[in-house]
Amino acid sequence: MSLSEDIKDFALDLGYSKVGITTADGFPDYVAELNSRHEMYAWYIESAFHPIEGAEPRSIMPSAKSIIALVYDASKESFPDKLVGKIGRLYQARLYLAPRHRINGARRQLMREFLESNGCEVAPRLVVPERLAAARAGVVNYGKNTFAFADGAGSFILITAFVVDAELEYDAPTLEVKCPPKCTACIDACPTGALYEPLKMDPRCCIAFNTFMTQDGYPGGITSYIPPEIREKMGTWIHGCDICQEVCPRNQRRLKAKLPQNEFLVKVAQDFELTKLLNLSDEFYTKRVQPLMYNYIRGKKYFQRNAAIALGNMGDPAFIPDLAQAMDDAEGLVRGYAAWALGRIGGSQARQILEASLARETDEFAKKEIQAALAAA
Repeated sequence: MSLSEDIKDFALDLGYSKVGITTADGFPDYVAELNSRHEMYAWYIESAFHPIEGAEPRSIMPSAKSIIALVYDASKESFPDKLVGKIGRLYQARLYLAPRHRINGARRQLMREFLESNGCEVAPRLVVPERLAAARAGVVNYGKNTFAFADGAGSFILITAFVVDAELEYDAPTLEVKCPPKCTACIDACPTGALYEPLKMDPRCCIAFNTFMTQDGYPGGITSYIPPEIREKMGTWIHGCDICQEVCPRNQRRLKAKLPQNEFLVKVAQDFELTKLLNLSDEFYTKRVQPLMYNYIRGKKYFQRNAAIALGNMGDPAFIPDLAQAMDDAEGLVRGYAAWALGRIGGSQARQILEASLARETDEFAKKEIQAALAAA
């Protein structure tokens, strides 16, 4: 067999669903698109991912000749109802940016080691536009919601790309949109209007973006602040958002299929509560949060913020005591968003807590949020 066939066989043996190979040529249209929407994507363009450089693989790795694109099906098992609507399915599957000591990170490492043992130099840190690379390698096509779709699996997939110096056998591209021509289900369902036309998204309005990219110190002017008009539309999502994928006709067969349970997720779901995320203990963080949501958020206060928003959107007065406890949190960010949630729930009990908190509050952000909450409560 050829090296290309060996690579594909090994990848399939590791559990990848599809494998395709394309050239290491650049992606000039991708670069032009990013630059044309620089204001929307400054946080990404200026990030450590260096997407502009990654879209020209040979500018970083002059010897690059091929890109191997691998697709892993993230929805071969069911997801607990208790976690759906809170944590994106890809993150529940523990796939994205998985560390090497976890099975999904080990799979990537084994693939890299196989390539290197077969004489390939593999780019160590080169982030190519993976969805575009996979379409050029013939293993995915596009949806109007900007996601990549793999035939038979839908869009709940993980794409991994390796850039190597070997000249391999290239597959025919599938650079096409396979959605029904008149379908706008994803655009219509997006609560924040982040999907503003087919294949166009403003990430700053995206619920997923706001759950995990809004952190202080990020490039492109991103901060931890989430505008109230976005908060109100985030529902109970705390890490990611699947709405535009859930409504997609192309995903319905998989979403409605009777799939086996993942026993680890079942165990996590049994004691997963938004109130526990709000008033976050080290034990709950280590055992129930980190195993699923390790990829973007490092500061616990951002998980707590997201939980506060979710509880506020649920509007249940039963959560007022938990939110009152959060008003004593050491982080002003947490106190501010807990105040917003109390204002969202409203009522005399919430107002009393807010008034008492305002009298002792010293953090300017939290103080403004309390004042706004009192006006709404």
